[in-house]
Amino acid sequence: MIKRVVEISSAGTYLSVKLGQLIVKQEGQIKGEIPCEDIGVLIVDHQGVSYSHSVLTELLRQGAAVVLCNGTHHPAGMLLPLETNTIQTERFRQQINAKEPLKKRLWQQIVRAKIAHQAKLVPYDKATCQYLLALKKKVRSGDPDNIEAQASQKYWRAYLQNGEFRRKRDGGAPNALLNYGYMVMRAAVARALCSAGLLATLGIHHRNKYNAFCLADDVVEPFRGFVEETVRELCTGGRDHGELDREAKAALLEVLYRPVVIGGLKGPLTVGLHRTAASLARCYAGEQNQMDLPQL
Repeated sequence: MIKRVVEISSAGTYLSVKLGQLIVKQEGQIKGEIPCEDIGVLIVDHQGVSYSHSVLTELLRQGAAVVLCNGTHHPAGMLLPLETNTIQTERFRQQINAKEPLKKRLWQQIVRAKIAHQAKLVPYDKATCQYLLALKKKVRSGDPDNIEAQASQKYWRAYLQNGEFRRKRDGGAPNALLNYGYMVMRAAVARALCSAGLLATLGIHHRNKYNAFCLADDVVEPFRGFVEETVRELCTGGRDHGELDREAKAALLEVLYRPVVIGGLKGPLTVGLHRTAASLARCYAGEQNQMDLPQL
């Protein structure tokens, strides 16, 4: 079943759980009821939202991820279930014991897939597209030459076809849209990793000791392009999307439902993420050599 992404962004909203249903109330009136088992990600994006303790525990029991945002729409924290896989202990052990050569090969695959997606998104700039495809071939195990950064620098200059856009977390439009889309994608990836019995904290390449989701930040890289494509469509759609309005949020949430081919199977991106996470678990177990990543 395809899980839903639910965003709560209105002041005065109260969330509770009754008979397995997430109850959404405003001014004492019920505005919606959603089965908790249908929710994959709950995003709370307003500081005026309140909820009962049972909302968090029931959603976690059903395998959902809960993202809490601050006043600037950036994620302040994320809750993930601890028990979502029957052989989680074994998966943890395999992941922890993974040798460095394996992790370097996995990172090589991830970087190559990311650059391939970037090249696909700038076909109108043939020089940049060809440059990116050439860089993809140069990515070695572990990417010791930091080809990823070289590709991104070239890619962002061609991203909006004006040569002026600079990707900065706190920069001007459409950086806020990218931040929000990445946050949604990261939460969905983290949830898929937990469902596969993997430890989201222990990364392949990312290893910041203050980051609780290093593995999610690794695996999300080849999927960023789906967010970037949608943001560009919003920016060229004849409306001013400098602000993160309701329509823009809805479009970015819909990214998780767009069709994509992963592991030779076509289906919604949110389902494909689970195929990618399961393939990573098999790589750690020595059952597979290549991750199942988006086929473009």
